[in-house]
Amino acid sequence: MANPAKALNRRNFVSALGATAIGSGVFVNPAPAKESTSPNERLNLAAIGVTGRAAGNIKGCATQNLIAMVDIDSELLERGSQAFPNARKYNDFRVMLEKEAEKIDGVIVSTPDHTHAPAAAMALRLKKHVYCEKPLTHTVYEARTLANLARANQLKTQMGTQIHALENYRRVVELVQSGAIGKVERVHVWAGAVYTGAKYVKAEKPANVNWDLWLGPAPERHYCADIHPFKWRSFWDYGRGSLGDFGCHFMDLAHWALELRNPERVRAHGPKVDPVSTPAWCVVDYHYPSRGKKPPVRLTWYDSGRRPKELEGLKDKAGKPIAPWGGGQLFIGSKGMILSDYSKHMVLVDGQQVEHQAPDPWIPNSIGHHNEWLQAIKEDGETTCNFDYSGALTESVLLGSVAYQSGVELEWNSKKLQVTNSEEAQQLIHKEYRKGWQL
Repeated sequence: MANPAKALNRRNFVSALGATAIGSGVFVNPAPAKESTSPNERLNLAAIGVTGRAAGNIKGCATQNLIAMVDIDSELLERGSQAFPNARKYNDFRVMLEKEAEKIDGVIVSTPDHTHAPAAAMALRLKKHVYCEKPLTHTVYEARTLANLARANQLKTQMGTQIHALENYRRVVELVQSGAIGKVERVHVWAGAVYTGAKYVKAEKPANVNWDLWLGPAPERHYCADIHPFKWRSFWDYGRGSLGDFGCHFMDLAHWALELRNPERVRAHGPKVDPVSTPAWCVVDYHYPSRGKKPPVRLTWYDSGRRPKELEGLKDKAGKPIAPWGGGQLFIGSKGMILSDYSKHMVLVDGQQVEHQAPDPWIPNSIGHHNEWLQAIKEDGETTCNFDYSGALTESVLLGSVAYQSGVELEWNSKKLQVTNSEEAQQLIHKEYRKGWQL
């Protein structure tokens, strides 16, 4: 490996932002970026993570050449590589990126949350286009870092919020922005998934798992049962619970429709904070400032089965109760409401669904979430969930975890990446990396 940079300390990371923003770092691309790529040519891609959600991302890019694959689990690597017999296989993404740097155009990152940023940052510094699963990162500072690196290196990026590409979200955005329900100052967002009860249970490590590489930048500890390959989401060291898993999916629609970006205050509550496990439930209040002529917005997040009381009493066209309603969004405007989820939506007036006149569509349907990224690389185009947009969305989501863990109502200065009213909460904006790992 190239010489590893020192891990950033949580107490000095803000002062390091300037250096990160212009892409300084240890890893340097030995070859200049290609001047252009014909739209008819196939891109050479590398995948970090190969099964589960990663398999879906690889499938989404299957029209291109997958020439390298990485997984810390030899059994999963073997299983995931069966459809790609010519792809070179690695256990360590750092080794793969260094060895394949001159051969690849883009990198697909589909690892557990805590390794998103180290993998994506290295790829970006090597001037590789990046597709990364949601949430974009594990800490607020990491999200800002990736957005800055992508911008500085003029790279095409996309976060894996695949629902963003579906038609339903587009039609809801058009309704909200056309003024169908008037001015919107209140939004409720909720998801039902529960991730909690995590405990470190020491166990014998399976021969197929490289536990040191799985831990990556996280604190060193003995192999623990059940964390890999999926239950890591319930551990603070690796995930962010229900908010981390679904916040970027469901809050995405509100951010898009209302052009939200950076909250100025964030408050959260839930059960007593467990130092190991994410909570059994959490409710987060985000206060966003006015944006031009658009009024301030209060957005409340509910997870793990919690729902807004405003859902109670809502009725469909026939006068029957709408609740219960799965995960979704409720936009409350001065003239009515919009209730939505991934695939459907309805307009309500005085608490009852009404027929509504949809505006003429102006947001083109997506060519596919993965295809957006591939086409942007080939044609120097744009993606809808690039790291500038999705980085800000991820920052907002993760500030909810900071508010919950610290127990503080955050006063947030986004420009400075600073919690202005709590040094304790500020320490949760980033984390220290284990020796040998860098952002």
